[in-house]
Parts: sequence; C-alpha cells; structure tokens
Amino acid sequence: MTDLSPHHTSSATRSGGPNPGILAAVSLGLTIGGLLSSAMLSGGQTFVSPFSPAGQVAAYFRGNPDAVRLASLFQFGSAVPLGIYAATVYARQLRLGVRVPGPAIGFFGGITAAIFLMLSAALGWVLSRPEITTDLTLTHALSFLAFITGGVAYVVGMGLLVAGIAVPALVLRFVPRWLAWAGLIIAAISELSFLSLALEPLQYLLPIGRFGGLLWLVAVGFLLPRSRAAANRQEP
Repeated sequence: MTDLSPHHTSSATRSGGPNPGILAAVSLGLTIGGLLSSAMLSGGQTFVSPFSPAGQVAAYFRGNPDAVRLASLFQFGSAVPLGIYAATVYARQLRLGVRVPGPAIGFFGGITAAIFLMLSAALGWVLSRPEITTDLTLTHALSFLAFITGGVAYVVGMGLLVAGIAVPALVLRFVPRWLAWAGLIIAAISELSFLSLALEPLQYLLPIGRFGGLLWLVAVGFLLPRSRAAANRQEP
C-alpha cells in the first residue's frame, strides 16, 4: 500500500526530479564534445555548409565518415538531457504556482528542439554511410535537411523553451532580472533565426541561439527555486 503520510508526500515533493542545471550542462558538454571530436577526426576541417557546391559537400562526407558518425552520436545524446530538462522545468514551474501558458510553451519548445536534434543526428549518421555519398544529389539534399532540422528547427524550439522559462521568471522574480532579460533576448534571436531560410546572411543567428540558449539553460537550471517557499525567500 502506498504511504500517503505527510512525511512521505513532503519528501516526494521536495525531490523534484533531476537537477535542471546538470541536465543542461550535460547537453552542452555533449554538444561541444561532438564538435571537438569531429574536428580532431577530420584533421581540423570545419563542417561543410550545405550551401557549398554538391561535389564539395559529398567529398566532405565521403572523406570523413568516422568524424560525421561520432558527431552524430554526440548530437543525438545531447538531445536526451535537453528533453528531460524541458519536462523537469515544466513540472517545477507548476509546483511554483505558474498558471499561465509559459510553462506549456516552454515544454513544447524543449521537446520540439530535442526531437529535431535527434532527427538531424539520424540524418548525419545516414550521411556517414559510404553507399549514400556516392549519389551527389541525395547527399546534398540530406545535408540540407540535416541543416534545417538541427539548425533552424532546433534553435526555434530552443527559443520557445527559453522564453517559456524567462517570462514567468521575470514576472515572479525566480531569477535575477538581468538573467531573465538575457533569456528574452536569446529567445527573440532564436525565433528570428527562422528568417535564415530565406535570408542566408541571418544564419549567424543560429549559433547565438544554440550556444547562448544552452548556456542560459545551465544558469537558470541551477538558480530556479525548487518550491514556492524557496521562491518567496529569494524575493526582496
């Protein structure tokens, strides 16, 4: 029989799942690990842009299958703690008494970002197969799809996750105001990155949303209060 005594329920409420800051740090670490491992295995070559000529794109994937495969592994792995982060923070915001659409928007954005990142990693793994890269058109098409899912779609989802946390945190003062405002700026940049689908120069917004968003999630994950009582103690 389940123990519903006050001591038991209070202990369960305090647990609150894994620490979001650690989850975000793991996701960030895996992201950086994928970039570093790919650079080392490819001899320092930068990841080829899908906007390069088809022959150049195919040559990169054909010449660096191990680097692409390992980068895809790290990328897929980084999506898992990101999805858990979104679920954990959503549950925590509800415990904190946030009854506005923000938590649901953030949860949707985090799950969207995690799923698209997994899809992009799966496409990267496919591009590491030598039998695929013999077809220039197919390789080029898959590289564009990997870019859209792991770039634009992921960053837009990340922006929604950040915004869904930053807005309630700003209004209810769960974190320092400057940090909440920084989150809103990162979220705005992330959402504007979808314009890069039509305006290629705006692709510089993607790394800002990607790495800026992850760094922000790490900071907020450690600072977000676990309960309403803790939040009240933080208020001036």
